Amino acid sequence: MSANTQDAQEYLVEVQTTTQETVVTPLDINVVTPLDNTSSKNVSGEKKKIVGVFYKGNEYAKLNPDFVGCVEGALGIRQWLESQGHQYIVTDDKEGPDSELERNLYDAHVIISTPFHPAYVTAERIKKAKNLELLLTAGIGSDHIDLKAAAAAGITVAEVTGSNVVSVAEDELMRILILIRNFLPGYHQSVNGEWNVAGIAHRAYDLEGKTVGTVGAGRIGKLLLQRLKPFNCNLLYFDRIRMDLGLEKEIGAKFEEDLDAMLPKCDVIVINTPLTEQTRGLFDKDKISKCKKGVLIVNNARGAIMDTQAVADACSNGHVAGYSGDVWFPQPAPKDHPWRYMPNHAMTPHVSGTTIDAQLRYAAGVKDMLDRHFRGEDFPEQNYIVKEGQLASQYR
Repeated sequence: MSANTQDAQEYLVEVQTTTQETVVTPLDINVVTPLDNTSSKNVSGEKKKIVGVFYKGNEYAKLNPDFVGCVEGALGIRQWLESQGHQYIVTDDKEGPDSELERNLYDAHVIISTPFHPAYVTAERIKKAKNLELLLTAGIGSDHIDLKAAAAAGITVAEVTGSNVVSVAEDELMRILILIRNFLPGYHQSVNGEWNVAGIAHRAYDLEGKTVGTVGAGRIGKLLLQRLKPFNCNLLYFDRIRMDLGLEKEIGAKFEEDLDAMLPKCDVIVINTPLTEQTRGLFDKDKISKCKKGVLIVNNARGAIMDTQAVADACSNGHVAGYSGDVWFPQPAPKDHPWRYMPNHAMTPHVSGTTIDAQLRYAAGVKDMLDRHFRGEDFPEQNYIVKEGQLASQYR
């Protein structure tokens, strides 16, 4: 058993922010983890149909036994579910009227999806799914679901809050350094057998002394700010809720009440806000024009927060000196997506929150919530996105 698996079997972790530090602590629950196939009692005795939509592991599926976030890994819960008589359909086929997801909508009780290969659960699909009780996100971010339609239909929506916040915050820090040090041209020179120091050095800077602002300072934003502190940056944050003043002082971050006032101060801007009706398309041509010329932008939140063409244009004309992220709209991104071809980008597929460590955590969280659902018990309150017809506050 690997150390990662052992860790997952001991804890389902939640990142908790205190006035002293951000610590990782075990949740006070009896966790049934994805690699522990011990049966738990199904109180109602009712057999459920669960549909999981994940990306395919293909030839990589056998390379790591902890690779549970793919179709082949199936979150490691197949044996556990089937031992209780439940039906578990797992697929990557999710688009169009003839997809496997569509064919299984009509009698599905639970749909599990991830932000990395999202199953778009529209109002139309919710209307077809007469038996649907529960929509689970294996990870964080449920904007692939029509939340208002789910609420109106009395369907519970939940995600594994905190499961991959460390993974995403670490990735954001990496992207900041990649952009500010102009890393990618040097890598490409190495691959192509070239040696042109000037082609890299003319736009490579130190992170120390730069001003970094995060748009959103929830779990991920706080972790990023904490990780940036040793770099001696000037740290700013904009959020609808001000963080605890003790933590704010410890991190050394300054609260900005006005986003438009913060943007021109920043050398680096990191997007850490959820996708809501208020943030969709927030960074349009006008908003980007308020940023400092030569700004670097990192976005691991959601692609639709940005105006796609406005970002591409700003990178092309040099107003944005570099853009990096792993979120696109739509996902998967089509081959002709303009972000693939804009200059000075460091884009990747949506991977930041699906490290092996994160997979084990969100798989354990999904299993715990399914177990509670079968028992008729509530989930941890912070996991709910829609409960009893009400949306979580950040989505209202």
